Amino acid sequence: MKVFLCESIHPKALELLKTRAEIVSDWNDLSEVEAIINRNLKLPREVLEKAPKLKVIAVHGTGSDGMDLEYCKEHGVTILYVPFQNADSVAELIITFALALLRKIPLADRLVISGENTVNAPPTLFGNELRGKTLGLVGVGDIAKRTAKIAINGFGCKVIGYGPHFTDEQAAELGITRCESVEEVMKNADIISPGVHLTDCTANLINKDMLALCKPSAILVNTSRGGVVNEADLCEALKNGTIAAAASDVYVSEPPTLDNPLVGLPNFLATPHLGANTDEALERVGTTMVKEIFTVLDGGKAEYTYI
Repeated sequence: MKVFLCESIHPKALELLKTRAEIVSDWNDLSEVEAIINRNLKLPREVLEKAPKLKVIAVHGTGSDGMDLEYCKEHGVTILYVPFQNADSVAELIITFALALLRKIPLADRLVISGENTVNAPPTLFGNELRGKTLGLVGVGDIAKRTAKIAINGFGCKVIGYGPHFTDEQAAELGITRCESVEEVMKNADIISPGVHLTDCTANLINKDMLALCKPSAILVNTSRGGVVNEADLCEALKNGTIAAAASDVYVSEPPTLDNPLVGLPNFLATPHLGANTDEALERVGTTMVKEIFTVLDGGKAEYTYI
């Protein structure tokens, strides 16, 4: 079997893949491949049409944006994904972002490096504790649930959340207070964490109107997809004090560069889509994904599929 791979995967996953597959990495050779591994690729119809033998697209993690789903339906191409395996890593990053922004760690680092700071514990670096704060979840999937567990058990946080299919029973089991709307989360949370897939319904979900509902002390942490947050509106909100700070691991255009007006703001923390970029998560996701590719190409059915 020939599998297209032009992005990095965990060495153990790569080793497993090589036991049965020939790896193709040249876009000009798509006509020969039966499977494509997709971490951050864009796969529109015009690209997929160059792969007539294609049987499966394997998403390294979750998310179906950037792929032509209709083409795959028409041509019987399975799109498989690997949920749950990277949830711990992303949840830990969300908490890391919250702690870093509350304690103004990025700003402190910049002041030390610049040589501007000349005293210990200057007033500009007064921070806040995470303990006792309210974490607001917009979307309550697996990553959000694990984030909630860390926040509740580790820091004594109150957690509120909204999801269209999130029930009172689920909320009670998790120790989360269920909200009736996204707006309710935005109004009451100290730390806001969107955790939704990017769709027509969620594009620009966090926009100027939503940000205007927030407490001035609120912090936004985005590890979902870049297009879920309107970056221009967020930039304005950070500049005019509508919210206190924000961190993002995802962007409309990735990786982030200095061309993005958010990058470099004193109250913004940027990372280049590394939420699941831990050795543990990459091994779990990668090896599971490769096994699922083998299952589909052997005529079986993957456990989790979009198509």
